Amino acid sequence: MPQQIVVVKLGGAAAQSVEEFAEDAAAQIRAGRRLVLVHGGSDDTNRLSEQLGHPPRFITSPSGHTSRRTDARTLEIMQMACRGALNQRVVAALQRRGVNAVGVSGVDGRVWEGERKAAVRSVEDGRIVMVRDDYTGTVSRVNVSLLRTLMEAGFTPVLCPPAISTNNEPINVDADRAAAVTAAALGASDLLLLTSAPGLLRQFPDESSLIRRIPRGQAESAQEFAQGRMKKKVMGATEALVGGVKRVVIGDARRARPIEAALAGEGTVLE
Repeated sequence: MPQQIVVVKLGGAAAQSVEEFAEDAAAQIRAGRRLVLVHGGSDDTNRLSEQLGHPPRFITSPSGHTSRRTDARTLEIMQMACRGALNQRVVAALQRRGVNAVGVSGVDGRVWEGERKAAVRSVEDGRIVMVRDDYTGTVSRVNVSLLRTLMEAGFTPVLCPPAISTNNEPINVDADRAAAVTAAALGASDLLLLTSAPGLLRQFPDESSLIRRIPRGQAESAQEFAQGRMKKKVMGATEALVGGVKRVVIGDARRARPIEAALAGEGTVLE
């Protein structure tokens, strides 16, 4: 029987504790699990943007979703922070633990491909404006053949934005949703979305209000409880389930062994 694939989106505190995350990932791989790791780089991009004199800006859509305002300079900074810094830290930490990890951006081999948005709607001072010089999009195609080739050769892929557009431009994509599309395309058994919270909270920020289980048919309605970045995680979880992933767990990146805990059902389980 082929090994089941688990896609893990590194986020929250785990992104700041790469060594601990790598230790957990290596333990899961030694136990026989086949992992595909995904990360963004929001905090690293924010810090580098400030250092380079191009402070981060954000867009809030009419539906309340917040995303990075990605002009051409911001895209360059994001590539430096995400692919050039965080990705290599994760890969190196895994290599130190005997995991033959390989860093791959969505541009490489067209691992993640999607349409660049012609315009983005943003709410500014109570008005809806159209932003047309934004390099953002959504992943609609995953190069499954390349990922399977890497895994069959014994490599553990570590994926990160940007993706590539159908017009061959790098585009910023949400890493949670990209992880969801990747999990569905690979036929993964589980998608683990790690974050700086115990999971989805019924009454944010009260961590005692954790929602422990959401039936598959109610996943979309769970958006009403999501705040901030959690909105994209719930959206990604819903998309993964629709795409055939058996189980999604929104788990706590701050705890010891976050992957092990999420696989044990600690967090918000959607199935």
